[in-house]
Amino acid sequence: MSESLKWFFTFFKLQVCSCIFPFLVFGCLAVSHLFAGVIPRYDFMLIACLLIQSILFYTGVETKDEVLVICVFHLLGLCMELFKVRIGSWSYPEFAYTKIGGVPLYSGFMYASVASYLCQAWRNFNLQMVEWPPHWPVGIVGAMIYINFFTNHYIIDLRYYIGVLILLLFFRAKVIFHINKKPYRMPVIVSFLLIGFFIWLAENVATRFGAWKYAYQHKTWAMVDYHKISSWAFLVIVSYIIVAELKMLKKDISYQQ
Repeated sequence: MSESLKWFFTFFKLQVCSCIFPFLVFGCLAVSHLFAGVIPRYDFMLIACLLIQSILFYTGVETKDEVLVICVFHLLGLCMELFKVRIGSWSYPEFAYTKIGGVPLYSGFMYASVASYLCQAWRNFNLQMVEWPPHWPVGIVGAMIYINFFTNHYIIDLRYYIGVLILLLFFRAKVIFHINKKPYRMPVIVSFLLIGFFIWLAENVATRFGAWKYAYQHKTWAMVDYHKISSWAFLVIVSYIIVAELKMLKKDISYQQ
């Protein structure tokens, strides 16, 4: 096997290992219709997600800290879902016992999947940040992105103005990842866009399986609008910031001790 193929195989294997939680969630989505006569699909998905999370924790795939990060993302995602469903951005048309405000409780795990991937990738690729911006402006930008997901329905959408701030803030930042113990560098901004694009692809799969539906998908399934790539990229940035800041904070505490 050539060195290039070995590199690609190792990279692919590490990515698959990093995506274990999303893969399992999508797998459950794919078979959830088989249990529709026994239990509502959304309720089945909540039970499945809780079981997956528990198994990953007790088998040591995810640490206690990572589970806490995932729980935070579940809550952030659930808050956004409650708002977006209320204003009609998308809907969960099927019946479920575990729905609040029209939102099934399992939906937060779709956001938690992003956090799980980032936590696993951080460990599997031994990620390191170079020229990461100072903590306070990073935190402010992350908060602005999340708040804009709500306020853009009432005032002008500020995502592109925030995008300029992101370019200015992160244009020098690099992420170092390791494959076969050899370091490689990538601009952090490129990683934002790549992860956002692949999540958009995953969203197409999720809507095809009926995880949720946009207004234009109720009569027949259609691909998710391309502008959603930017929405996912911005959500990835919030996720990336939270995970990176917590990982670096923990590293600093360990170093001081």
